[in-house]
Amino acid sequence: MIEIKNIEKSFGDTTVLKGISATFETGKTNLIIGRSGSGKTVMLKTLLGIHQPDKGNISYDGRIYSELTPDDKRMLRTEIGMVFQGSALFDSMTVEENVAFPLRMFTSKRRSEIREHVNRVLDRVNLQDANKRYPAEISGGMQKRVAIARAIVNNPKYLFCDEPNSGLDPETSIVIDKLIHEITVEYNMTTVINTHDMNSVLQIGENILFLKNGIKEWEGDKEEILETRNKSIVEFVYSSDLFKKVRENLLAEEEEENNKKA
Repeated sequence: MIEIKNIEKSFGDTTVLKGISATFETGKTNLIIGRSGSGKTVMLKTLLGIHQPDKGNISYDGRIYSELTPDDKRMLRTEIGMVFQGSALFDSMTVEENVAFPLRMFTSKRRSEIREHVNRVLDRVNLQDANKRYPAEISGGMQKRVAIARAIVNNPKYLFCDEPNSGLDPETSIVIDKLIHEITVEYNMTTVINTHDMNSVLQIGENILFLKNGIKEWEGDKEEILETRNKSIVEFVYSSDLFKKVRENLLAEEEEENNKKA
């Protein structure tokens, strides 16, 4: 579990995060959503330790980051997995070499142990026969699964995903969402996802944090987001014609149900 309390972050005269408090739960997919400029990318980078908050605390399972020693911070980094936007695979490395990279960097496992562990993780993301292929030789969806495999190969406690469905078609996006949710539960990780994909919100949004102008405007889950009367959420979620139609149907069903009760 990751807890943030009264987090503030400014760059020069611009305050990007304004006193945000929230809890990201273990074993659940925690989503940060909001329009461009809302502060969600800065929030993710602050959680990762790339940015240091000006005020407030971040704690990882009770460990307050600002109170950790340099050695403790290095240890914490080994407990973090990251899925980057665009996958960020090494073009000159094979799939197997990309996934093995964190194990070579952070563990003293023998080559045979690394190979066995990599194969096990690739099998989990349904890439059993892709070991010797290069990123340019596989599809965008497969590249994303390689990125997920690399992120979880070291059995992290915390998994961060930055726009994991960026550039993917809707069908592949659903597959990636399902995979992230499944491994979150299986590995019992604290997963935090930065996304603007409303399909992801409605599919796997077990805990959703909506930011607006650096403020926590709303917090809830995928069921509550469909029922909320918060104007900012309604304008954000139902900005497309498709979701407007979904909302109209939901409101019509709600009105019909209320009429029956009356």
